Formats: sequence, C-alpha cells, structure tokens
Amino acid sequence: MPKYRRIVLKFSGEALAGSSGTGLDLERLHGLAGELAEVRRAGVELGVVLGAGNFFRGIQFAQGRLRRVTVDEMGMLATVINALALQDELERAGVPCRLMSAIEMPKVAEPYIRRRALRHLEQGAIVLLAAGTSHPYFSTDTAATLRALELEAEIVAKATRVEGVYDKDPLKHPDAVLYHEISYHEVLSKALQVMDATAVAMCRDNQLPILVFNGTVPGNIMRMAMGEPIGTLIH
Repeated sequence: MPKYRRIVLKFSGEALAGSSGTGLDLERLHGLAGELAEVRRAGVELGVVLGAGNFFRGIQFAQGRLRRVTVDEMGMLATVINALALQDELERAGVPCRLMSAIEMPKVAEPYIRRRALRHLEQGAIVLLAAGTSHPYFSTDTAATLRALELEAEIVAKATRVEGVYDKDPLKHPDAVLYHEISYHEVLSKALQVMDATAVAMCRDNQLPILVFNGTVPGNIMRMAMGEPIGTLIH
C-alpha cells in the first residue's frame, strides 16, 4: 500500500537530459514516464513540477546583458517545453495527464486553476505543473512547494542525482555524510544547498515534509511513494 495519497514531485530539467546534461534524452523521458505511470496505477495522486536547466539556466545570465526578470521568464517558458515532452510520453504509457501552466498559453496548456487541478487529481490524471509560479525571482523548488500546499499534498519530494541531503557536496567530497532525517532549521542554519531557502521556509511554516532522494535510480519513485526508507526526510 502506498504511504502517501497525494505527492508533488519536483524534477530538475537535467533529469530529462540523461548523461548529456542538455536537451531531451528520449530514453530517460520514456523511463521517467513509465515510473510515474506505475506509481499512479498504484493509487497515488501525482503533481509534477519540472525545472528547465536542460535548456536554459537563467541565473547564469542574470549578471550579463539580460535582466533577471527576462531570464526568469525565459526559464519559465522552458519548463513548458519539458512538460509537453513528458505529457506526450505519459499519454503513450496510457495514463491520463493534464498540463497546466501558470503563464496562460491556451494553445498548448490549461491555465493553472487550483480547483481544476484538484479535480484532475481526483479523477486520476497526473498533473504537470509548468511555468513556475509565473513570477520572476522564484525558483521551481518554491513553485513545487507552493503547488503542494495549494493542492494539499502530504509531501513534496525532490528528485536529485545523489542519495539525499549531505553535510557537504558529495560530488566534490568523498567523505560527505548523508543525513537520513534532518530538521528544517538545520537545513537553513547550515545553508545546505539541497533546496531553495524560500521553499524550505515555506515547508517549515506549514509543516509540509520534504523528501530528497536519488531520482536517477530506477524504481526509486515507487519506493519513495511506498514509504521505504530512502533519501533524506526534512521535517
């Protein structure tokens, strides 16, 4: 039996890029859609937020010629590209799927309306939540947290390339220590770079747990949904 009835999952754009780090890796996209479909068929309601780092890392341009507002808007549009690709694969997997955008673009996506999103979830569709919050200066981590709170999810789960939250970057430091559980306060006070600080503070203030886990391992999404002890629980 699944541990959670409703989850909002956050994936980076790089999760769709495979080993290349950029663009779309069709095998990775197919695999991710298959895993999400399996979890949905197990009875878990899923909202999914995607980043856009595989196409556009706006923050790298913020100090250049383009204004931060402009590059953030470009990044939000790039999340819609990723969501469209995932929507196509989910539909091929036979799972009802709805793409909702915080920036209105009715030719390709429904506008994000909270009550409509709840209805889609209740009817069994996976809801892809694109275009961030529609506002600049807010990360997709914050967008995932906001949507999880609005849609009354029981947890916000962030898929990463590592096993969970460490005391320092495990990709640079082989002696990094993995936390299995940690408090919101510790994450913020130690400035652990696992999730945007605004998102962590929102979760703390609303007592919404965060699970950080390795999304590159096949089967981990189902393990997370079933409540198996993987990753790091922030609460």
